[in-house]
Amino acid sequence: MTKHLLIIEDNEEVRRQLQWGFFDEPYTVLTATNAEEALKIQRKTKPQVITLDLGLPPDPEGYSEGTRCLTELLAQDPQARVIVVTGHHDMNNALRCINSGACDFCRKPLNLEELLVIVRRAFFLSELRASAPPAAGIDDDEHGIIGRSKIIQEVMQDIARVAASDAPVLIMGESGTGKELIARAIHSMSSRNGKDMVTINCGASPENLLETEFFGHEKGAFTGAAQRVQGKVEYADGGTLFLDEIGELPPQLQVKLLRFLQEMVIQRVGGRQDIPVNVRIIAATNRDIAVCIKNGTFREDLYYRVGVVTITLPPLRVREDDALLLGRHFLDKFNAGGKVTGFHPQAEQAIRAYGWPGNVRELENKVRRALIFAAGTLITAEELGLEEKPGQTWAVTRSDGPLSLREARNSVERQMLIAALARHSGNIVQAAQALGISRPTFYDLLKKHHLDT
Repeated sequence: MTKHLLIIEDNEEVRRQLQWGFFDEPYTVLTATNAEEALKIQRKTKPQVITLDLGLPPDPEGYSEGTRCLTELLAQDPQARVIVVTGHHDMNNALRCINSGACDFCRKPLNLEELLVIVRRAFFLSELRASAPPAAGIDDDEHGIIGRSKIIQEVMQDIARVAASDAPVLIMGESGTGKELIARAIHSMSSRNGKDMVTINCGASPENLLETEFFGHEKGAFTGAAQRVQGKVEYADGGTLFLDEIGELPPQLQVKLLRFLQEMVIQRVGGRQDIPVNVRIIAATNRDIAVCIKNGTFREDLYYRVGVVTITLPPLRVREDDALLLGRHFLDKFNAGGKVTGFHPQAEQAIRAYGWPGNVRELENKVRRALIFAAGTLITAEELGLEEKPGQTWAVTRSDGPLSLREARNSVERQMLIAALARHSGNIVQAAQALGISRPTFYDLLKKHHLDT
């Protein structure tokens, strides 16, 4: 199938640069200079991926024409993946476009390598959706993973790579970061998506019951075993077995799990028969496995079996403006038909500045609670429980223990930069003045905290 890429850009120099940039890619590149021309090309060729400069004539300095064009492009073809191109400091318009259906954004001045990655990913997901059977569950939100920060985009690229293989995957990250969501994304993008993903919470059951949950038992295996019961490993045959919080697994079961992973054969409790099982293993933990191995609470050989591929899920506090994007997502999700229309600017600033020790789960709960108690059409920082008191600064913590002094200082410094930029709408001069530092120093800090892209 021919891959059509439509570039909507009124600047001839930028348009030529992009055409040359995609010269070696397997795309048929089409170009348009305005909305009407773009819509006409879309009706004729139906491009899978579109890059859209929001500053189109007759409003090249604004965004009205670009956002109108986005709406009409998606109305003509809801399956199109539109990547909006916007000003370097205009995150708000980019986020509005994402909420309106754009799949991604790229900021000017354009970084061609970054744009190439975004476009390739858009084509990959477009092809995946087109080729997937209806039962595969491929959706426009990439399986519910919401985020546009560079670090979460890298995680999405890792997911796409590992999903195509059958290698065991270990997902590491703090509580509340969405490890099970990542596991489900890998499963639904894999060749096993026609079968179930079966979950075992390794820390939720007593040790004597956990073995039966894993492997099942034969009739009469112990008092009360009135009939044969299949374990979850058997139920997962042909699909994916997700071992949540594998760091909590008792030592005796670690030995039995290791044997199963080596031979892909199980025996039910009280049984003698070897039962072959074909499953893919995805595991997750909020523990530092290296520390667990050192302490002797987790087997090193088991780690090498389950961690053939490792994915580290970043905490929300390092995901740039993803907290606000997620906040708006949860607002839309829980406020269907409600009176609330958005967040107060002060609340948006608080969401950006807060450390989110409970990560995405904490954010979701705060938004749900705020919707219950909201008095007006805009949710306030107080209703979110994020109102700062005089002399108070946001606590910077993480779920796996206290930060070091250097980490705490860097985290607070980064949050203050983000808050200053948000408070002054991206104006570097005003943000630097508010923090009492020079503009060159402000730029140096942006670079230090990877906020300059």
